[in-house]
Amino acid sequence: MLDEATRDRALGAILGSATGDALGAPCEFQPPLPSDDAVVMRAGGAFDWELGEWTDDTSMAVPILRALADGRELADESTLDLLVATWAQWASGAKDVGNQIRAVLGSLESPTAEAARAAARTIHDQAGRSGGNGSLMRTGPVALAFLGGGQEERLVHAARAISDLTHFDAETGDACVLWSLAIRHAIRTGEIDVHRGIRHVPFERRETWLARFDEAERLMPWQFPQNGWVVHALQASWSAIAHAETLERRLVLAVRCGNDTDTVAAIAGALAGAAAGASSIPDAWRRELHGWSGPGEVATAAHLEAWVERATAYAV
Repeated sequence: MLDEATRDRALGAILGSATGDALGAPCEFQPPLPSDDAVVMRAGGAFDWELGEWTDDTSMAVPILRALADGRELADESTLDLLVATWAQWASGAKDVGNQIRAVLGSLESPTAEAARAAARTIHDQAGRSGGNGSLMRTGPVALAFLGGGQEERLVHAARAISDLTHFDAETGDACVLWSLAIRHAIRTGEIDVHRGIRHVPFERRETWLARFDEAERLMPWQFPQNGWVVHALQASWSAIAHAETLERRLVLAVRCGNDTDTVAAIAGALAGAAAGASSIPDAWRRELHGWSGPGEVATAAHLEAWVERATAYAV
């Protein structure tokens, strides 16, 4: 069983991501926010989000969390089938679905993992690229299944397997591996180390990723404007974390990035929350959280907490 501090950090990875998502939602598709504009939990935005409502980032992460809460093995094909079927049902009526994910889920011959991987490959081949941020945005829960010792290799496999369901581009899988391993380490220790997973990236791309982390530490989040691309999304998220000390400030910096604000803040929130813990999230933000969690279902922070408790019940 996890001790109290570690449980708080595990919950922080989930609530931190959902909070960043809801904070950034009303600012999506807008220019970077100036420093004198307050970042607050509010309604509105391009899709008329309710106060505290999370977007596609958290809606796609919730089925992963619920699968863990039900005791499923994430990398099993039956679990991957379930995720694809749930996402496809969600996407058919969602307010907002990213272009690449909509293309994959909308072209499925059947709602299975095999069909999703085939669709992701076809879309990549047709466009010549498929490096969107849509798999990184939902990777927060994956680490919860692998908090025990000696679990890094299994986490790497699961992170790539879930990313591959919608994103064929190799760098999207890299990003999910690096971020998931950093989240795992933060939950286990309370420390943030984005470099510790670099050995799990193919050798020929390691120096590129290290240079990207270094660049993010020099520049501010809004200096990575193409943040619909997984690389700029990760860099903007890491920049927000590297340039602030508290969870609240890190989320504010992430939201200020402009463009895909909800996704950058969700990505940053998963790692920042894993280090700081759910207890660091302001109550005024946490109590408003809610959003899609299944067909005809709406969840709140309390539901997320219950699923995290079940998902980590046997972690050591």
